Amino acid sequence: MFTPATCILIGINIVLFIAESACGGSESNEVALRFGAQYTPYIRQGQWYRLFTSMFLHAGFIHLICNMYSLYNLGPALEVFFGIPIFTALYLASGLSGNLVTYFSEKRSGHYTLSLGASGAVFGLLGSYLVLALWPDIGGVSLYGILHVLVINALYTFSNRKINARAHIGGLAAGVIITAAMLFFLT
Repeated sequence: MFTPATCILIGINIVLFIAESACGGSESNEVALRFGAQYTPYIRQGQWYRLFTSMFLHAGFIHLICNMYSLYNLGPALEVFFGIPIFTALYLASGLSGNLVTYFSEKRSGHYTLSLGASGAVFGLLGSYLVLALWPDIGGVSLYGILHVLVINALYTFSNRKINARAHIGGLAAGVIITAAMLFFLT
């Protein structure tokens, strides 16, 4: 089954990772900032595009592989279920929501970190699956399987201080809210 939106999203992430690597390394803060990583002081100066661009950048090969493997496994079924436009909007809105949660919490606390990655968007897809597993009359989604994946990801997220847990939580919440709203109004 060919799922063009999932393939294009993965392709964009890989191309940008290669470009980051060629321009000084994907783990370089300077390169990340130049490519559009999220950094609250820059966003406060009007560089709002960073809330979007940062979800396509990754710090290191393992970071990229983990997120793209997750997207590869989660994306196709949701893309087929919702269709390309809604799936793409869900993915992008989840990533943006995770980045907005990060921005507003950092703005409030005054503690700023560099943030990048597709994790908020990927967690939005997990949130969507969670709603599908709980929604009446929708079969084929295992609640146990989704909860299992969420628990493992939550344990890893909160055990590693380098991970932006706020982006994960914001993306997950967006995926839940958007999917529940769509199903409520469409069914």
